[in-house]
Amino acid sequence: MYRGDDAPVMEKILLVEDENDLAKIVMRELRGAGYEVFHAEDGLKALDLHERHQPDVVLLDWMLPRLNGLEVLRRLRQSSATPVLMLTARSEEADRVIGLEIGADDYLTKPFSMRELVARVRALLRRAELIKLTISADRRVASEELCLGNLRLNPQTHEVTLDGALLDLSPTEFALLQLLLRSPGRAFSRSYLIETLWSGTYIGGDRSVDNVVLRLRKKLGKLGDSIETIWGIGYRLHNGASGKV
Repeated sequence: MYRGDDAPVMEKILLVEDENDLAKIVMRELRGAGYEVFHAEDGLKALDLHERHQPDVVLLDWMLPRLNGLEVLRRLRQSSATPVLMLTARSEEADRVIGLEIGADDYLTKPFSMRELVARVRALLRRAELIKLTISADRRVASEELCLGNLRLNPQTHEVTLDGALLDLSPTEFALLQLLLRSPGRAFSRSYLIETLWSGTYIGGDRSVDNVVLRLRKKLGKLGDSIETIWGIGYRLHNGASGKV
């Protein structure tokens, strides 16, 4: 990772592990691999360090004092898309599914090799960088006018008209509509929409995205049905429904 002035920046890892002997080994390996590492021995400290340091990846133990790993993960996912690798002695499939459904990106069962741990961290960082590049592209304002039936969206004037009448859209509704119109048929997860539309800083969870979609559908009238719900994932614009003018 690099800053704008080409000075190297160490990627930051937050390790949340209450077994001190294991934590020391993991920190030594990660620092040897070139990462800056912060360590939390319990769940509450993990949330505090995450807020203060904004790590690139979180290594999160399941069983923790004060606040367990699943609750830490739930709270992180209310406002953050930081990649999370769960570390746990639990090997049952049901346990892995619970962690993944709450929002974990990967799962590593103890005991594990340090080589595999570092490899998985690198994979998560590569994936996160690709997502950042995609988000950056989605945030760029295109100059072409977009259409959906009798709907017109003009990025340059920041206006949307339906049957020639100007629609009163909030900035977030406008950004969501533009994103959907630019990529018909593409599925957008709720967490991705939070990261793209609110830069990941809006604390409101999935319901906030749902409310924006609901308001936008109402303002679009019959055309609002073109915004399809993908259950368990998010939303997409019906493929072929829009295009550039």
